[in-house]
Amino acid sequence: MSIELRELAAKLASESGWWTPRLAGPLIAATAVRLALMVLLIVRNGTGAFSQSDTSSYLEPGRNLLLHGRFVADGVPDLVRTPGYPFFLAVSSLGGLPTAAIANVILSIFSVVLVWKLGRTVFGDDRIALGAAWIFAFEPVSVTYSSVLFSETLFLALFLLSMERMAEFIRGRRLPVLAVAGLWLAAATFVRPVTYYLPFALALGLLAVYLRVPNLRWRAPAVLLISVLPWLAAWQIRNWVETGYRSFSSITEINLYFFNAPEVTARLEHRSFSDVKKELGYVDFTNHSGQDYLFAPYLALHPEQTGWSQAQRLAFMHTEAVRIIRAHPSVYLSACLAHLFKTVFDPGAGSFDALLNPGDPRHIAGLIMEKGLVSGGLVLAREYPLIAAEKAAFAVVLLALYLFAARGVYRCDMRNPYLWLLLGISLYFLVVSGAVGGAGADARFRLPVMPVVCIFAAAGIWRTKAVARG
Repeated sequence: MSIELRELAAKLASESGWWTPRLAGPLIAATAVRLALMVLLIVRNGTGAFSQSDTSSYLEPGRNLLLHGRFVADGVPDLVRTPGYPFFLAVSSLGGLPTAAIANVILSIFSVVLVWKLGRTVFGDDRIALGAAWIFAFEPVSVTYSSVLFSETLFLALFLLSMERMAEFIRGRRLPVLAVAGLWLAAATFVRPVTYYLPFALALGLLAVYLRVPNLRWRAPAVLLISVLPWLAAWQIRNWVETGYRSFSSITEINLYFFNAPEVTARLEHRSFSDVKKELGYVDFTNHSGQDYLFAPYLALHPEQTGWSQAQRLAFMHTEAVRIIRAHPSVYLSACLAHLFKTVFDPGAGSFDALLNPGDPRHIAGLIMEKGLVSGGLVLAREYPLIAAEKAAFAVVLLALYLFAARGVYRCDMRNPYLWLLLGISLYFLVVSGAVGGAGADARFRLPVMPVVCIFAAAGIWRTKAVARG
């Protein structure tokens, strides 16, 4: 009887489009490589390797929300973080940081299934979908952040759920499916606010695609926005009621004041970016929750703000940063292009660096940021030859993926709406990472783009093989 039940369950899963026996291969591979990295990190650096510079800024408000029902940090309502990942981290870390890392790994493995599902929906070809799953199983950025306690892995899983439903809506034109896509997108935005503006871009895209379809022309954009915006508005109301701050997350002001504007100043004055940032009162996230503008270095520079509310401080930071950026738009644009280049071409070694060198990874990353690509690369090769070789290997893999993905895109029908959905999403993330990521932009900012790259790379590889066979 149990055998019959298993066969029935497998059949139902296959019919629902969430499973095929051939998916076992990439899932086993994804599990093996991610668990192997986790074990090596523990052996090499201990369980502390899971906790990164931003981890505490998620953990404190998450535990306060879980234990006390209030999303607070440093004794005040937290405006920097949104509650999605902090709550997930608080729950998953009840057994310790290793259990949270295991939960991250499970999400990363599930993302392999979602990449396969999205690839099959887009191309309608199991061979391409399975190829995408195999590529993503070994994709370096996904593997790197699978066991690191950042928000990226949870965000990616939720975002892929949303995009898979969006692609399914394009295929079947069922509005309930689009509503589910909107709900998953809202959930992803509560994990990382980077998708805050994406619903509006997607709504415009839906309007353009279905402009000549009377039943969907307005209904599709409306359903998407209605399924997303009320949830985001609810959090903004919370911020306004508790602090007077009217936006979704103050990470925007933090990035503008402590990253974007200082970089413009550093470029103009030919000074170190880190020195300019420290002069503004920046506090590293490592030992704090992330409320930079509440700590002594910042308030020492602005003693008049000691009695100000959070909203007043954030308004000041926003105004000052925008003033500097508007005064030097060409310098800011140049910095944005540099961030975009770094996001796209950073090899994404991440945790693998920690295996080869147990020292402070920020020092290694800082070589490139402070000295430039060529000079920093030469210093890296001289001081850390193994890491330099590792990054070179990762760069080769990345460039190969880009080349095959470009071929996959080239071979697509330009009238294919899935093509424009995936390319539009990729463009959105790259533009946002370049514009607001600041000097902290790196490979992890392109993680939401890598499933798209893997899907198109699989199409490019398969079609290359097909041409070779004649």
